[in-house]
Amino acid sequence: MATIIRIPMPIDPILTLTQWLSPAYPVGAFSYSHGLEQAVHAGRVHDANSFSDWLSDVLQHGAGRNDVILLAVAWHSANPETLQDIDDLARALAPSAERLLETDQQGAAFAQTTAAVFATDLTALTYPVAVGRAARLQNLPLRDTARLFLHAFAANLTSAAIRLVPLGQTAGQSALHAITPLCQSIADHAITQPPDAIAASAFATDIASMTHETQYSRLFRS
Repeated sequence: MATIIRIPMPIDPILTLTQWLSPAYPVGAFSYSHGLEQAVHAGRVHDANSFSDWLSDVLQHGAGRNDVILLAVAWHSANPETLQDIDDLARALAPSAERLLETDQQGAAFAQTTAAVFATDLTALTYPVAVGRAARLQNLPLRDTARLFLHAFAANLTSAAIRLVPLGQTAGQSALHAITPLCQSIADHAITQPPDAIAASAFATDIASMTHETQYSRLFRS
């Protein structure tokens, strides 16, 4: 009887990234609003247009762009010391305890699952650093990783807005569709930037995340 040798079929990197950054991947992203819950509570975000403006600011002038830079630096990191330095920077950049919890807990959960499922030597890191490091270990393209990471970030906040504002499903998806080209352009530019290019001016979002810590009634952890 002939022996059948099964050769594993190569997996398209996009499918791996889609799995990592889908809502089904157990990082707990659904439980964080990045300060959006407080912005809704205060009335600053109250409809589709105000949410779109808020999301655009977060992506361009807040954590969105900065996280992609951190991801790219982690992807390029060749030694443990450099990786640890960029992870320390990611933690220092968190403007509030809840935002630190957000990146720390998601990164740890991502690392644990990815190490187990993909047999990857990945330790607990902040979320963008963990994704960047895992993508390099799995030889996934940086540009696609950055684009999908940023779009997943925007999609998670859109999901939060649909529940909080509330927005209808169609209105939420329309807002996400409209912001998608911005995700692409920010990601494409951010991956070319050094850590020194990290900067933020989305102060209202940072203050919202601080205020959320003492908000009386909360659905989200940030």
